[in-house]
Amino acid sequence: MNRTALSLSAALLATSATAHAGERLDAIKERGNLICGVSQPSAGWASPDDSGRMVGMDADVCRAMAAALFGDAEKVEFLPLNFQVRFQALQSGEIDVLSRQTTNTYSREISLGANFGPTIFYDGQGLMVNADLGVTSTLELDGASICILPGTTSEKNVSDYFRANNMSFEPVVFESGDEWRSAFFSGRCDVATSDRSDLASARAVANDPSQFVILPETISKEPLGPSVPQGDDDWWGIMSWVVYALFFAEERGITSQNVDEFLESEDPEIQRFLGVTEGLGSMAGLDDKWAYNAIKQVGNYEELFERHLGPDTPLGLSRGLNKPWTEGGLLYAPPFR
Repeated sequence: MNRTALSLSAALLATSATAHAGERLDAIKERGNLICGVSQPSAGWASPDDSGRMVGMDADVCRAMAAALFGDAEKVEFLPLNFQVRFQALQSGEIDVLSRQTTNTYSREISLGANFGPTIFYDGQGLMVNADLGVTSTLELDGASICILPGTTSEKNVSDYFRANNMSFEPVVFESGDEWRSAFFSGRCDVATSDRSDLASARAVANDPSQFVILPETISKEPLGPSVPQGDDDWWGIMSWVVYALFFAEERGITSQNVDEFLESEDPEIQRFLGVTEGLGSMAGLDDKWAYNAIKQVGNYEELFERHLGPDTPLGLSRGLNKPWTEGGLLYAPPFR
């Protein structure tokens, strides 16, 4: 390619970037708050507490973004969405970010216009049964009736799994998560299937959680994470690096309780991260204290996990793969430089 052609290509790329970068981010800043699409109540992920305040892992990820953008974690509006309309809401601009137990897949990025950020929970699909059924393995479920939500990754995964193991099942299809849970707990089907974290969330709100068993097999990979509409790389970058900030803070032992002590750190990367040294915020059009605000007001990844999903919560989940890379997990933040 000659120099003229190279110059033309560079000009076209620059024009494209100018046309598509920043529009959503500018709209968010002008509005003065973040609109976050979350689950219709899902314990541990996004569910209103007794005062009506949305609480959960997904909700707090959005609060961290609001703290980074505005210096105030409460400048976020939560819009509960069912699984059928979540990507429509993202595509139409009804929401700024989807933070709703959603799996990053090829088709969702390529066909549905979603740009996913870092995975915040490495999950996998499981199956749950009533303890009275006496089942200890998914391979004992040939001919079972299974409560399913249509149009989800769970529907395709369970079909593939049963076919691969020469088993059959009877699908019992419901149009909402509330119907799905109610039907299973009332005995209208033998099995409920979803992401293992979602099954734990459903079991946590059952009248007697001890009556329900999540079987040991994991039948799929389900990397869950937030996503934004395609077309604004600036907004996608900020969303992604806020999540990385939660990971990095845990790696370095920086919490909501001790973050002020780390302002005195002589570590150059921590100085940049917390805005003691100027520069990282201005690159993204943010205050240099954006990461400090997110950690101070919301917490690091470990704090969010233990607050909403961990062993001392009704969900009772262990960290598993969702530990820092320094502890053998998959959570890994690129350098803050």
